[in-house]
Amino acid sequence: MLIAEETPTTDRPLRESVRDAIRSRIFEGHYAPGTRLVERDLAAEFNVSRLPIREALRMLRQEGLIQDRASRGSEVAGLSPKDVEDLFDVRQSLEVLACRLAAARATDKDLKHLAGLLDEADRFLAKGSILEAHRANSEFHDAITAIANNDFLRTALEPLQGRMHWLFRHVDDLPELIQEHRDLYAAIASGDAERAATQSASHIGKYREQFPQNEPATELKLQGKRP
Repeated sequence: MLIAEETPTTDRPLRESVRDAIRSRIFEGHYAPGTRLVERDLAAEFNVSRLPIREALRMLRQEGLIQDRASRGSEVAGLSPKDVEDLFDVRQSLEVLACRLAAARATDKDLKHLAGLLDEADRFLAKGSILEAHRANSEFHDAITAIANNDFLRTALEPLQGRMHWLFRHVDDLPELIQEHRDLYAAIASGDAERAATQSASHIGKYREQFPQNEPATELKLQGKRP
């Protein structure tokens, strides 16, 4: 049976609600890397048919959060230290471009939406809702990609977003992260593409340096970095 916060709403497809619930459990560490995800068992657990489970797993596979093993079916993916390095390389290249484009293309409505996500993150943090604060921070980055309005950039980023959000769930100083995002917002809102690109590179580089490089991501607690 679905727990209360994971119960699908009537205004969105069931497969998306199931995907979000499974994704949250991966982020929270309930499904650790290497955990098998069996359609039949998940359908019983969420009290749904196997079709939305199959579609949810397909979407999570595209995000890179699960992978197929010939002898085991689907399982939660892990990240090696090299994977982490490679992911930061790609993120720095693509998100710097996204911020550069967003600074040039953001409308007043876009900027209001970004500011609203930052306020939402602050509100959740004040209530102690850490996972929801992380979600708002992740949506902030996704919104920048949408504002950049480059289909090829979005296509390149989408398969990586799940793993990117997973990495940033290790950040344990949320007030500092939200302030970093406010600085990034100010750079984008200024309309100065070079300022936005520089701020983005600094933001990503800072957390790259803080991320533990000497242990596999499969051994990290997903709710906070614990070197």
